[in-house]
Formats: sequence, structure tokens, C-alpha cells
Amino acid sequence: MASPDQLLHRLSEIAASLEQSGKAQALIGLGSTGPEQWRLDNYSDLDFFVVADLGQKAALLADLSWLTCIAPLAFLFRNTADGYKCLYEDGIFCEFAVFEAHELPGIPFAPGSMVWKKKDVPDILARPTQRRSVPPVDLEGETGEALTNLFVGLQRYARGERLSAFRFVQGYALDRVFRLALHLEASTKGMEDVFAVERRFEQRFPEVATQLPAFAPGYVRTPQAALAILEWLEARVPVNAAMAAAIRHLYGKSVQDDHTRAGAHQAL
Repeated sequence: MASPDQLLHRLSEIAASLEQSGKAQALIGLGSTGPEQWRLDNYSDLDFFVVADLGQKAALLADLSWLTCIAPLAFLFRNTADGYKCLYEDGIFCEFAVFEAHELPGIPFAPGSMVWKKKDVPDILARPTQRRSVPPVDLEGETGEALTNLFVGLQRYARGERLSAFRFVQGYALDRVFRLALHLEASTKGMEDVFAVERRFEQRFPEVATQLPAFAPGYVRTPQAALAILEWLEARVPVNAAMAAAIRHLYGKSVQDDHTRAGAHQAL
């Protein structure tokens, strides 16, 4: 954990180190360390792109002394062919990738800002050529997927496959709730993350957020989560009556079975 001032200072140190390396031409800050610095807080990460000089990408990825000379690392792993995730010993977490300038037009990313660049590097390099947008919401398709996720999840719960049930109901079906909320609920502007719809969901959709504890109550309460999601769907979109009845039947059976098991365990 680090303060916003510490994060920005570390980013400046990384920029200076890259400049000194003679192998880079720019450092692009992304997200809360880019154009959205108003979001910086004590729980923010450093997300950035290093723009390598032509032919120097492999060298910058192979030798991270430009990163480690600033402060010691406690953790490092290469998460993609182009970059790493790492944690400094002082608690600053970084996620970064290294590209050459000619690669950036083929990469979708949120608009960034120049932290440092050589004089001949255009600022436009920090703005994506490919912009990812949230695809239109198909109400019928998203609803159908949510209902089938609930149904299959409860079947697996009844079979004793509790982990799979958890993922189907409190993972896959809940993802559909997130997608439907984009279309059905009023949102706070300026908080969208097109790469992860669940990011800042509580701030963007405060009314739906009040129901998240019911939608995701945990491993042992999957039937209750399924019923809560079903009721949310029924209040907002057309729901097939037969599928709703089947889900409720499985919910009732699962809850009854849980009570039976609990009673048998207490009797022992």
C-alpha cells in the first residue's frame, strides 16, 4: 500500500531510469496513473506501457535493472509475452508491458498519458488506435444465459458439486446481472472500465450494489443466491415461466436437503 504521492514519485523514478537506460522512447501511464489520476488512492497500482526503441524490446524485458535499480522487488512474474506484474518491497504494485511504437496500433487499451517521452515522440502514441467498447446488451440472450446458469448451478448443487454450483450461480449468472445492469439501470458516468464490467460496479450502480450481498453470499449459500438473482431478473425482464418454476423447484429441494443434512449431523 502506498500513497498517491508515493505512486506518482515511483512512476517518475521509473521514467528517469528508462531515459537513462538509452533503450526506451516513452513511458505511458494508464488508468489511475494516467488520465484518471483523480482516482488515485492508497490502493492503486502502477499500470504503464514502456515504449522501447526499435529493436530494444527484448532487451528491456530480459534485463529489468531499469526497474529494480530504483528499489528492491519482493515479487515478480512474467504474466504475458510482453510484460510483468511485480511488487516492490515498499508495497508498490506494478503491472506493465513493453512494446515498440509500431505495435501499439494493434493493441486495444484505454487512453493513457505521457509520463515521459523523447522529444520526437508524438503525444498521440498514448491514445489507442483500437478502442474497445462494451458490446450492445442482448436482453433476451443475457436473460437466457442467466436463467440457464442458475438452473445448471442448482442441479450441480443438488448433486453435491458445490464448487461448480458456486461458479455457475455466483460467477457466471452474476456476470449476466452485471451486463443487464448496463442496459437496465441508471449509472454514474465516468467510471466505466470496458475491460472489466465489475470494476467500480458499486459506485456506478449503487442501487444494484445494495443487492450484491444477496447475489454473492458465499460457497454454502448458492441456492439463496440463485433465488435472489431470479427475483431480480423477474422484476426487470421477461422470464420464461417454466424455467423460473424449475429453478424454484431446485432451490426448494436444495434447501430442504441442506436442512436434512444439518439435522442428521446434529443428531450424531
